[in-house]
Amino acid sequence: MNVFISGGAKNGKSSFAQRLAVNMAKEKNCPLYYVATMVPHDGEDRARIERHRDDRRGLGFKTIECGRDIDVEIRNRGDGVFLIDSVTALLSNEMFKADGTVDGEASIRISESLKALCKDMDGLIFVSDFIYADGVEYDEITDGYIRGLAIIDRALAKACDRVVEMINGIPIDYKDDRAIQEDWGIKVDKE
Repeated sequence: MNVFISGGAKNGKSSFAQRLAVNMAKEKNCPLYYVATMVPHDGEDRARIERHRDDRRGLGFKTIECGRDIDVEIRNRGDGVFLIDSVTALLSNEMFKADGTVDGEASIRISESLKALCKDMDGLIFVSDFIYADGVEYDEITDGYIRGLAIIDRALAKACDRVVEMINGIPIDYKDDRAIQEDWGIKVDKE
């Protein structure tokens, strides 16, 4: 099973994804990996990374720090459950180059490689940020980044078995609502 998880900031995406990954690895009896895509640029980034490390401590994750070309790194590991956190940072790393240039094709390249990865592997969990609803008009580069993330998110939503939106700590699964909410311990009454 491959899972795409999205939601706003501080809605519980990472903790939900971690719990799901641990359970999947136990069921499959396979290695558990955390693919950390954030490349720190300042103290705030480093503090966020440290908080995520603290959250994972003791859960059994082997951390892979990889800000680019994650498909190659994951394929080289073989079988396992891979929590990729986050698609948002991955696009930033691939789109905005160190020399100040912008790769406008990064989102297409990433979406194609991640779709292929989903087709070939089982046990992938992708975390992305829902950044589409603030109503602010941005400059062309920022707007291009937002559109690029939407391209990747739509591709992953189509390629994954389950699509979860986290809202205030509650997972809503758009492909299998009953199963994901029961996994999370929420009773769902459906008629």
